[in-house]
Amino acid sequence: MLREALDAPTAVARQLALDGEHYGDFGVWLQEHAPSSVLTIARGSSDHAAHFVSYLIMARLGRLVTSLPMSLITLYHSKIACDGLLSMAYSQSGQSPDLVAPTRFLAEGGACTAAFVNDPDSPLGRAARWLFPLHAGAEISVAATKSFIAQMVAGARVVAAWQGDEQFGRALSGLPEVLARAARADWSAAVETLVTVDRLFVIGRGAGLSVAMEAALKFKETCGIQAEAFSGAEIRHGPMALIDEGYPLLVLAPRGPAQAGLLALAEEMRLRGARVLLAAPEATPTANLPTVQSAAPDLDPVSMVQSFYPMVEALARARGMNPDQPPHLAKVTRTH
Repeated sequence: MLREALDAPTAVARQLALDGEHYGDFGVWLQEHAPSSVLTIARGSSDHAAHFVSYLIMARLGRLVTSLPMSLITLYHSKIACDGLLSMAYSQSGQSPDLVAPTRFLAEGGACTAAFVNDPDSPLGRAARWLFPLHAGAEISVAATKSFIAQMVAGARVVAAWQGDEQFGRALSGLPEVLARAARADWSAAVETLVTVDRLFVIGRGAGLSVAMEAALKFKETCGIQAEAFSGAEIRHGPMALIDEGYPLLVLAPRGPAQAGLLALAEEMRLRGARVLLAAPEATPTANLPTVQSAAPDLDPVSMVQSFYPMVEALARARGMNPDQPPHLAKVTRTH
């Protein structure tokens, strides 16, 4: 897991060097055939990457995006209207039937289908009209790391091409160097704080909520910690009642409109006596997990998760667990 997480900057550089014309063509197609609705199709870590891309599409392009409950097609056989629909499927392996079947159904119904997959020759890769290989290289660890980051970047490339935003494209081109620095960020404070905990809230908002969701999953699968992800706004609607003296919180506060509220929440929880780990740019006075800024605030969650992965791998080992072999899990999950 650690080796693959540290390989993410190289994987992103490789991806950014390839398929530029293909992304450009897709962006032009989307500009000329503006979809009336957008669906994402994904599970697990890939669904968290899809959430990140969805937020970019909604915030930057004003298009509403929905995550498809795949059982609508695979179990309930709903006749989803496909006219003007864009579907975007995300997967490392491209093997799961409940990703492939909806993509085939939507393509046959006339929707524009795109797949972002690490194995381009997979069933999902063959099912979609537009194929975008992640170029992340072999990922053996059960816990996805570099493929998740590659999915975030691939989706952001689509947004840049669709929007025709050259500045955002230039920010993407600088990500490999940003990620290389982020991988070396000192997050040891998190290992020291969380080595004995059995529960945890991970809090984010906006584009950073996807990383909170991903972090909570990794805490569960590699560390055996019952972690839950919440929006900084949603946590006030019930979960706040659980936070008392010593309760551990990881607050992810990248730059952007949501940051001020997250910093205020972190301070409020500190005053309540919670054990607060705050991931924020180095200049943030109360941050104890420093993050590396990218050339565009919308991309800061990518560098943030790059810093998170080596930390959670070290935390798993400090807790006596093997992050490379989580119990009861397999690399490829086939659901229906």
